[in-house]
Amino acid sequence: MVPLDSGHPCRGCGSTELTTVLDLGMVPAADYFPPLAAPVGLAETAHPLRMDRCARCELAQLAEDDTRTQEPRGIEPAALREQAADAVARVAESGLLQGNTVREFGSPHGGTWVPLLTERGYTPTDGVADVVLDCFGLMHEPDQRAAFAERAAATAPDGLLLIQFHSLATIVASRQWNALRHGHFAYYSLSALSRLLAAAGMSVTTAWRFDLYGGTVLVGARHGKHRPDAAAREILARESAYTEVAAVRSLQRAADAHAEALRRWLTRHAAQGDRVFAYGAASRAVALFSLAGVDRGLIVAVADASPAKQGRRMPGTDVPIIAPDELVTARPDLVLLTLPDLLPEVRARYPELDGCWIVDDPADTTVQGG
Repeated sequence: MVPLDSGHPCRGCGSTELTTVLDLGMVPAADYFPPLAAPVGLAETAHPLRMDRCARCELAQLAEDDTRTQEPRGIEPAALREQAADAVARVAESGLLQGNTVREFGSPHGGTWVPLLTERGYTPTDGVADVVLDCFGLMHEPDQRAAFAERAAATAPDGLLLIQFHSLATIVASRQWNALRHGHFAYYSLSALSRLLAAAGMSVTTAWRFDLYGGTVLVGARHGKHRPDAAAREILARESAYTEVAAVRSLQRAADAHAEALRRWLTRHAAQGDRVFAYGAASRAVALFSLAGVDRGLIVAVADASPAKQGRRMPGTDVPIIAPDELVTARPDLVLLTLPDLLPEVRARYPELDGCWIVDDPADTTVQGG
């Protein structure tokens, strides 16, 4: 095992028995998009990015984060909104939505489930609530133990805590190494999440799986000790092959192969005279562009729907970020889609780009057409 130094104990249980499972070296900060005119300096790509796994509680986590910048607010994808509505409907159908107050611990990336609950008669509160929501919020907390305790304290004695997370098993099985990013401090298996909940006096009672991001899990938890139901036990059984140290370490090979394949693909199309653009100035594209050595000679520009990102550039590169309308006007030969979940949405919104879409899929290093 490779323990962290005393300044970096496990974020979940405090143990020092941590093993490095993925090390991307020095990369740009994932959440800072410099002004286009700002020169690219060496300091911009000098942020360590590493994932460790705790032997005691099994939590996979960001080893350290020396970035202090705030991400320009993005636009919530339609796929995320649709999944939220589906999730609330499934919880309601299960009969678990009880009481009349709701509290949400939000994600800095935006999006909220509260309107879906107020439609069902719930009243938002900043205090103790009958239903407590956390959709991709927990991962942004550096102190995981404190974050779970806070959410447990906010849940009424007979209340329901709902936590949605991008599954570590999915990340490993789908080779989604670029899920690792600054500002995301934890990567959960259901097993690790159950341990963190137990330390806060709660336990998993049920769970649902969704296809979003290749596989996300929504957990229902209550105070006290409860046996997980069949649905939760099935997820626990399915994830076990992908959450052990050896399995998670396969992300290192995935990262190396993905970056090399993208560089090779872009270089080939540049040599052919093809004008390749990208869509989605996403945080997960930052490390990929850095490792693949992307510049304007390989990708002309990246389109993004967020006005806060337009007129800036991708971190560590000279690649500008433009509005989607500019992408359409440019009439590109190919458009690399950095977020596969966006494909149905962008296809419908920009029919002029039919035949141009290329999906960046870490699990397929051939680079697939959309």
